[in-house]
Amino acid sequence: MDNGQLSGVVFLDIRKAFDSIDHTILLQKMNDQFGIKNVELDWFKSYLTNREQACIVNGAMSSPKTIVCGVPQGSILGPLLFLLYINDLPECLEKTSPHLYADDTQISTSAKTIEELTENLNNDLKKVGEWLARNKLQHHPTKTKLMYIGSKYNADTMTYDIP
Repeated sequence: MDNGQLSGVVFLDIRKAFDSIDHTILLQKMNDQFGIKNVELDWFKSYLTNREQACIVNGAMSSPKTIVCGVPQGSILGPLLFLLYINDLPECLEKTSPHLYADDTQISTSAKTIEELTENLNNDLKKVGEWLARNKLQHHPTKTKLMYIGSKYNADTMTYDIP
């Protein structure tokens, strides 16, 4: 802002982030992007697949249901596997900088005008929406927020949309 630029940060919320991870996509990314192969990849496949869960209410247990997607929560591997899954998201961005921390994702940029800032954010938000769709994830529109930083313009003139 010292040089007269405006900044914008979009705080993205991914709907049910840890529960929505597609096992096939995750395992493919682990193989292709991180070189996890053979026995190690088989171990992760075993860890993720054929899992079941049931509920106990008033001492009565429901029938088990197979879990077909998601990473186990409460384990040290859950957030790590999620980060492996979204590690390639920054590759789709052209005008913004990503900040990834577990399931908290932000993109930010600066520009000289509110119009340029809006265009840059909206273009990359469209790309994020396409990336989310390819990876079988969805954003949570009511929890996704925009923070405008500047001193010259009215923030009410800026709008954004994730397809």
